[in-house]
Amino acid sequence: MDGFFAQALALLGATLILLPLFQKLGLGSILGYLAAGIAVGPLGLALISDGTDVLHFAELGVVLMLFLVGLELAPQHLWAQRRSLVGLGATQMVASALLLTGAFLLLGFETQVSLAIGVILALSSTAFVIQMLVETNQLGTPHGRSAFSILLFQDLAVIPILLLLPVLAGGGAGEDGPQLLAGLAALVGMVLAGRYLLNPWLGWLAKLRNRELMSASALMLVLGAAGLMEHLGLSMGLGAFVAGVLLANSPYREQLETDIQPFKGLLLGLFFLAIGMTMDLRLLRDFPGEIALYLGVLLAAKALVLMVIARIRKADWRGTMMFGMLLSQGGEFAFVLLTQAVTLNLLDTTLAGQLNLVVALSMGCTPLLMKAVATLWPEADRAERHDMEDETMPSHHPRVVIAGLGRFGQITARILVGRQIPFTALDSDPDEIDMLRRFGNEVYFGDVTRLDLLRNAGLEHARVLVVAVDDAEAALKTVELVRDHFPQVAIIARARDRFHAFQLRALGVKMVIRETFESALLSARLTLTELGVPESTAIDLVRSFRELDERMLEEQVEHRDDREKLLEANARGRAELSSLLNQE
Repeated sequence: MDGFFAQALALLGATLILLPLFQKLGLGSILGYLAAGIAVGPLGLALISDGTDVLHFAELGVVLMLFLVGLELAPQHLWAQRRSLVGLGATQMVASALLLTGAFLLLGFETQVSLAIGVILALSSTAFVIQMLVETNQLGTPHGRSAFSILLFQDLAVIPILLLLPVLAGGGAGEDGPQLLAGLAALVGMVLAGRYLLNPWLGWLAKLRNRELMSASALMLVLGAAGLMEHLGLSMGLGAFVAGVLLANSPYREQLETDIQPFKGLLLGLFFLAIGMTMDLRLLRDFPGEIALYLGVLLAAKALVLMVIARIRKADWRGTMMFGMLLSQGGEFAFVLLTQAVTLNLLDTTLAGQLNLVVALSMGCTPLLMKAVATLWPEADRAERHDMEDETMPSHHPRVVIAGLGRFGQITARILVGRQIPFTALDSDPDEIDMLRRFGNEVYFGDVTRLDLLRNAGLEHARVLVVAVDDAEAALKTVELVRDHFPQVAIIARARDRFHAFQLRALGVKMVIRETFESALLSARLTLTELGVPESTAIDLVRSFRELDERMLEEQVEHRDDREKLLEANARGRAELSSLLNQE
């Protein structure tokens, strides 16, 4: 099938057919993507003759995913997990590489070849593991955070592996020294840019209030960082991750995450499809014994190392098994490293092809192994479990989300700060955000009428949403979104006037605060006392007025679209009010 349109149609069709089927069977979306890729690839219906180009393009999905992961890790949080990052990551990487090297030495390979295979296969798949953790809501669990620490260390380990392969091939690493120094200089430059340039630039763009421009700038930021690292011969994912970490404390973090998410989802799915398309299953026919042996060695060696680590960290046996299976596969960067090893004449083409298939098959085996462990070993009650102790990656689930941090929302925010109650605040005025953050407020730029932004702000985990935006239409749209998608969240909404209060009550909001009502009641009470009315009488009069007005408001909500009944209710209310106040 020729042409971009026809290929895109084939990929979408296969995905829409197979993905729901695999998810219905409880096998997860990743296996569905792989199956769809095999179906449309050269060994399936041959609708797409070569998936290599698609794979190279789809690797951007992994890059965007790592940027989003970086956004969740502020530099201080990354520093806090340094022990797990270095300890867990280095232990897994070194132990797995040595065990795999020894296994291939026993299989008769030369020392240099065995060592190259060992370090390459010691890498795991960031895309597969994080996607599985997200799908199963385990990214915030102890073994999920430990897995992330290992994956992050592996991304950093790609740099020395790139320098090691030429040495193993009989060359030298001297020519790569300047390249490594350039990469380090680029990282320093990114840190400086993130500290002094990125936030002012994003703030200037935000003032233009152009959503497409913000989306384009977010993509340019990620792809620019990734492209710079690739140009210097380093990992694109590393560049994207560093860019994300540098912006983790930015007031534009939530907006960047919202803009990147749709592209990440599409490209990451395309990446899994491309893996399926590039799996040369003919090698299974030609070398079934070798493929099965190499696959078994890879899964067993890495699972063994990971389970030993888990037991040392006092995980229970179910957690140990899950942790071992989770990272037992080969990684996507292995495809690049194996190709480089062939170029250096370190590996022959046939062996590299076999190992490529082994890595792809190991990715396909991971969801099945995880499913098998979960089925054979059901999860115990959370209160009775003792997972691995871990200090990594704290969760960011606010109890309160404040939409609009202007003169109204700031009062609630200040009281929450005083009570040390965590909250996330969103506002669309860059100047207001800049000023509020100088006083230590956690406020982010974003359009609160966007469902994806509310979700990224953690609203699904919050108990209360305070709708304090100045724009009445934006407030109504936000309330509608929350009622439809987060019905468990209590809403406290600011109303600009009586008619706005009608609309909010009609949407089911019980806690509507008319922004001038309380201050006007206070003004009336003070006026009465200044005129000589006893303070106790003034308080009773104001309380009676408030109760009557609230009842009138409830009645008028029902007739807000019927002018005649609304006028009738107003007249009746005025008569009742006059009678009540005169009695008082």
